[in-house]
Amino acid sequence: MSTATTPVQDTIGIDDAIEGMVLACDLRDAGGAVLLPAGATLGAAALTSLRRRGIEQLQVVGSVNAADAALDAAALQAERERQCARLEHLFRRCLNSAAGSASAMLLERLLAYRRSAG
Repeated sequence: MSTATTPVQDTIGIDDAIEGMVLACDLRDAGGAVLLPAGATLGAAALTSLRRRGIEQLQVVGSVNAADAALDAAALQAERERQCARLEHLFRRCLNSAAGSASAMLLERLLAYRRSAG
């Protein structure tokens, strides 16, 4: 028999948000447009963008302790590697082409972005 738990919502400041946290509800701008949907996992790029937009608080699911943060960081790294492998598969034909081709350059930039962002 499984027990269902209701996720706890915590309101935190943007400066307390870390990669891997999950939004508890839609994040909207002052005009009501959805910036990120409920359930979105925050990455470094998203957090930077939210700070630029002047977002001060977020509602996230639960609280993250140090063990959860380490686990989330490992899961985030695994997801990045999965995305890079997918890009290499999609661009597999350009891997055999000239190094300076547009496709090879695009793949190189996409991989660099995926490995550095979130």
